[in-house]
This record gives sequence, C-alpha cells and structure tokens, in this order.
Amino acid sequence: MEETHIFGLRTAANREDQVVDYLISKLQKTPRGIMAVVRPHGMRGYIFVEATSKTDAEMAIAGVPYARGLLRTEIPYPEIEHMLEQVKVEMNIHKADIVEIISGPFKRENAKVMRINKQKEEIVVELLESAVPIPITVKMDAVKVIRREDDDE
Repeated sequence: MEETHIFGLRTAANREDQVVDYLISKLQKTPRGIMAVVRPHGMRGYIFVEATSKTDAEMAIAGVPYARGLLRTEIPYPEIEHMLEQVKVEMNIHKADIVEIISGPFKRENAKVMRINKQKEEIVVELLESAVPIPITVKMDAVKVIRREDDDE
C-alpha cells in the first residue's frame, strides 16, 4: 500500500462544508491520489486532505472555490487523531419539548422546540416569553430539556 500524507487546507471561514462538497464532487470525476477529505467538527477555516503526495493535493484543490491553499508542512497523524474519533451525540431532544437555553445571547430563556436538524446538530426554537414568536436556531448543546411535552416515554 502506498504511503499517504495528511495536509491542512486553509479555507474561507465558515465555508468548510462548501469546500469539502466541491472537492469531493471534483474528486469523483478524477481521484488524483486523494484518499480522504476530513472536516473536523468545530474547527473553522481548515479541513484535512489525505493524499499520496503534496503535488497531488495541490492539483486536487486547484480551482476549488474558497480553498486558500495547503499549509507548508505535513501534519502528523497523532496531532489530528483526537479530531477524528467518532463521537456519539446524544439526541435526547424532541419536537415540542420545553428547553432552557444555556449559552448565547438568549441564555436562561425558556423556549419550545419547533424543528430538529440532526445533521447540523441544531434545533429551531421559539422563545416562550417573547410577545411575538420568532424562530431562533441554536446548537443542540446550547440547550437543556426542562420539560417533555409528552411525558409518556
């Protein structure tokens, strides 16, 4: 098996997903020695590319929108290993639950869950105390459930 190397790819902040999607669709047409593309959760402005050589990685990212270039040095696997572990996110939030927002500008506010996006780990809530119901999107880890709407579980 051919030896591979891991390179850090700088991206425009908050455009990591678009870079990954574009790069993967480009690689499906012509693989170019790329073994994996990794977007670590919670890391802004960078993704990782596993390639057979730096030249292969540079050729693969050429013309990719929002890709800003490879970092100069190769990244040793142990440095990013902790970012690659499969983490099970507890999805113990259901539609219509009453939650307390525990971080952000609406901290300590109570809200009702309207929608759940498991892929993005986000929920849409409506504040209970507001005069006009306004949907607010927050991360799942920014809330805690304080009351179930259906307590028969």
